[in-house]
Amino acid sequence: MIGFSWLASCSSPGEMISIPEEWFNINAFIKIADNGEITIFSPNPEIGQNVKTSMPLIVAEELDVDWKMVRVVQAGLDTEKYSRQIAGGSQSIRKSWNSLRMAGAAARRLLMEAAAKKWQVTIGDLETDKGVITNKLSGETIGYGAIAMEAVSIPMPEEITLKDPKDFKLIGKNVKNVDASKIVIGESLFGIDYMEDGATIAMITHAPAFGMKLKSMDASEAKALKGIKDIFTINTFTEEKQWSDVNAFHELVVITGETTWQVMKAKKALKLAWEQETTPENSENHAEKLITALSQSGEVARQDGDPDKAEQSAFKVIDQTFSAPFLAHNTLEPMNFFANVTAEKALLVGPIQTPEFLRKSISTLLKMPEENISIEMTRMGGGFGRRLYGNFAMEAAAISQKIGGPVKLIYSREDDMTQGTYRPAYRVNYKAAINENGELLSFQAKGAGIPNSPLFQDRFPAGTVENYKIENVGVESNISTGAWRAPRSNFTAGAEQSFLDEVAEAAGKDPIDFRLSLFEKAINNSVGEQNDYDPSRYAGVLKLIREKAKWDQKQEGVYRGVSAYYCHNSYVAQIVDVVKDAGKYKIKKVWCGVDCGIVVNREGAINQIEGGIIDGIGHTMYSQMTFENGAPIQKNFDRYKLIRHMEAPESIEVFFVENGIDPTGLGEPSLPPIAAAVANAMYQATGKRWYNQPYTIAKQGETINLG
Repeated sequence: MIGFSWLASCSSPGEMISIPEEWFNINAFIKIADNGEITIFSPNPEIGQNVKTSMPLIVAEELDVDWKMVRVVQAGLDTEKYSRQIAGGSQSIRKSWNSLRMAGAAARRLLMEAAAKKWQVTIGDLETDKGVITNKLSGETIGYGAIAMEAVSIPMPEEITLKDPKDFKLIGKNVKNVDASKIVIGESLFGIDYMEDGATIAMITHAPAFGMKLKSMDASEAKALKGIKDIFTINTFTEEKQWSDVNAFHELVVITGETTWQVMKAKKALKLAWEQETTPENSENHAEKLITALSQSGEVARQDGDPDKAEQSAFKVIDQTFSAPFLAHNTLEPMNFFANVTAEKALLVGPIQTPEFLRKSISTLLKMPEENISIEMTRMGGGFGRRLYGNFAMEAAAISQKIGGPVKLIYSREDDMTQGTYRPAYRVNYKAAINENGELLSFQAKGAGIPNSPLFQDRFPAGTVENYKIENVGVESNISTGAWRAPRSNFTAGAEQSFLDEVAEAAGKDPIDFRLSLFEKAINNSVGEQNDYDPSRYAGVLKLIREKAKWDQKQEGVYRGVSAYYCHNSYVAQIVDVVKDAGKYKIKKVWCGVDCGIVVNREGAINQIEGGIIDGIGHTMYSQMTFENGAPIQKNFDRYKLIRHMEAPESIEVFFVENGIDPTGLGEPSLPPIAAAVANAMYQATGKRWYNQPYTIAKQGETINLG
């Protein structure tokens, strides 16, 4: 066979990269080949938030190498080499910023030490650029690959100097996703792509409603189908649970076979009878529970002053209640995992946001030491919090142990959407009192949720008003819930910022000016000492977006809404422009200001922000999970509506605050405030306030028609 490359034939000999003969492990993150090629290991799970590009980019910056020479490899779970291998809370970059920089800087220092020893000069006589060390005295140069062998034997210096951010060459630039070309051509990257020869395909069936258990099973017809190996039940319940072991259905029917299609056909042929163990719950019951909860006294999480007394002498009191339904995660890639469990060890490969916690759960389930369990991470086709909970991987392990061989477990969309771990349903009541001058006298909120309140007692407007109170009520349910992109904030921001817009109107003030006056109070004379936000940075993003969007210049036929929110250590302000065309409202543009500290990869950062905005609009406008006798009604996308292309904003413009502060969260902060920005803009367009999500199925008598 003869092979050739069009690209190679067009390259000059100087551009060709030789095949490496030897690799040298500099540290846990870096491996250097003798030809100068650099391998950088990315430790954290990749769920589309671009950390597989941005984390190695931070290492490469301090290592001072040519990004074109870098090869990125996804690391497996290794708690001795790496810390916090989690994709959640928008903390991957924030928590690893210093360690990633140190890994690159330490490797660069070792290479320079080796070169200094070779040339008999001092470190100060050397400089580096794009993987090449230069002797400033003689002009001699040597590539990292040529000196790597000597570098690995040099002891690590006690002190390592990091770059001044003003000298960054890679960080802050636009860098393409390292997996982009592989994704486009369909190269195997995702968990659902992973398979090993001889592995069995498995699918599961769980109870059709929450609170039910299996009564009887007739699998004779299904077992007779071509390609089916076995049908049996398993139970993944364990007494020792950790936070990531959320699962409403431990008792499962398992179908194993040769191909996915054969297993799906057999699954449909099963004759299963289920019986109810607990009282079935309907959507109406949930709503009633939340309404009742708000009428009861809850736990006071924080109180400053006396809000009730302040209301008695107020010029005006604004009192509104907001609600939101359960939501599914609906990752594009359904849940799946590969497992190969033997008597001595277990290998698990698949898409998981919490590999370390998964290993602990697998250890408990299999009664196997953690050191005998290997977890390898694949790229994920979405996470949004769903893959924080590894029940599907535990199921794969249990099935593999049962059949005594490797297995690939695959969920259908219906399996996933009816399994639970939903975004909780919420209901919050806000009350605010103002005086004759439009000044805020008191602010209080009572939140109820299934299972917990969504309120944050120390976030804005805490610290801006003398009389302040936050009260929480929890509501029990057998429907399993979990983190959903920007937990709690995904609802609270929309409700709070919509309410503040209404308060600003009652006070006769511009919405931005009203918020800025509150921040001014927090800056100069803050109430309390435990407020968890920086009012100067918070005000800064509002001022930035007001300037960029030309908020003070009114445009004919353009209806505008504003919102700002702090979560995951970052600040986001948004302005939405809505227009009316042919009887339909259209989100023309979203202006977004972000303070997330240093932006590592500008292109990836903008992608995350745009994705969060569109995701937030879609779920606020259209999505909900409802239940009848404990059974989910929305089982696939024919009944669970997601945002369409024509409903997305025509354009999104993103602006960053350049403050040089270490990076903070970015995967989630752009989603929460967009609900209020849309609602406030639609109020300007329609004259009606929106309190109940989703807005297109709102109970207030009118829906929003976007298109």
